[in-house]
Amino acid sequence: MSADDAALAAESFCYLTTTGRVSGKPHTIEIWFVLEARTVYLLSGGGDRSDWVRNLRRTPEVSVRIRDQAMGGHARMVEDPTEDEHARDALVAKYQAGYDGSLAGWRRRSLPIAVDLDVPVDGA
Repeated sequence: MSADDAALAAESFCYLTTTGRVSGKPHTIEIWFVLEARTVYLLSGGGDRSDWVRNLRRTPEVSVRIRDQAMGGHARMVEDPTEDEHARDALVAKYQAGYDGSLAGWRRRSLPIAVDLDVPVDGA
């Protein structure tokens, strides 16, 4: 991982933009994330009921912004059990130290999502 990638990975939040499944309009959320190589891992605390998850199931092409770096990508449900455990572990490892309380329930109940990134969408 380059120094630039490490700096992006250390950020607290990313901004995920999905396409509204009904409106067709862009919807952006701020969310915890882990960046590894060209994959961003997220956990949906609302599971598959979250609007953003419902949106990406309809249209998996999304954009992710970390600081001033915007990238397009393809979102997918994490189905491989090894990748599922890895995503959960990585997110809890990143955020537990700065969180008052336990993230164990969030880790266990949340739905893991991966965004496989393309080239930057803003030329950055």
